[in-house]
Amino acid sequence: MSSRRRQVYEGKAKILYEGPEPGTLIQYFKDDATAFNAQKKGTINGKGVINNRISEHVFTRLAHIGIPTHFIRRLNMREQLVRQVEIIPIEVIVRNVAAGSLTKRLGIEEGEPLPHTLIEYCYKDDALGDPFISEEEIACFNWASHEEMQDISSMAIRINDFMCGMFAAIGIRLIDFKLEFGRIWDGDFARTILADEISPDGCRLWDIATGEKLDKDRFRRDLGGEEQAYQEVARRLGLLQEDNGTPGEVFDMSAHRGRLRSGKPKK
Repeated sequence: MSSRRRQVYEGKAKILYEGPEPGTLIQYFKDDATAFNAQKKGTINGKGVINNRISEHVFTRLAHIGIPTHFIRRLNMREQLVRQVEIIPIEVIVRNVAAGSLTKRLGIEEGEPLPHTLIEYCYKDDALGDPFISEEEIACFNWASHEEMQDISSMAIRINDFMCGMFAAIGIRLIDFKLEFGRIWDGDFARTILADEISPDGCRLWDIATGEKLDKDRFRRDLGGEEQAYQEVARRLGLLQEDNGTPGEVFDMSAHRGRLRSGKPKK
């Protein structure tokens, strides 16, 4: 199937192909897993299928609260149709609880709640290791305009508020997550919209009751159980059949939206 399409870009976790209509792309989710700026590589079986569905679910719900996104529709198990955007070269990191690089940089204990939500920025450049950057540097090098940064920060806060509630309702604590944004041009006017994906690849998700990690940290730290953790997130969101968490059993959201979830972590 992919051999008949022109590949536009391949990243660590996804491949972008030319879309069927002008201004669209097909986003394909891989099972490849990387960590520490791709120094550690591996595979999480079925990850692409799960992330495709979780990202579809989150982007659809964010659109309902007025967040503009690149998501158009899911095409199949591993692919979704998205709008082609000019990616703003900034990774936006939203933090609610100390974890990851923040604990190393500032010596804060992992799991320490932050006094308020913290937004940080990284320059998207694999060769440089995606270094942290300030708003002054973003302005100095014109990576994004002042207006774009205002849009990005306000959207990041709204996304965080919504996702904190969405995950808390299924017994998951949203520790931190990464966002990417892009520009859609209408003549000389550029509109900022949410792009990329939102999945356990780019979110830290801890079970509220047990503190169990349900995200890519299981891969980063050799904790094992990555497949089960991703499946558990999808299951609690209502995207997986309860009794058999195999990626082949990913169901349509609409058909199962009404089903109650037990919320019990499975080991």
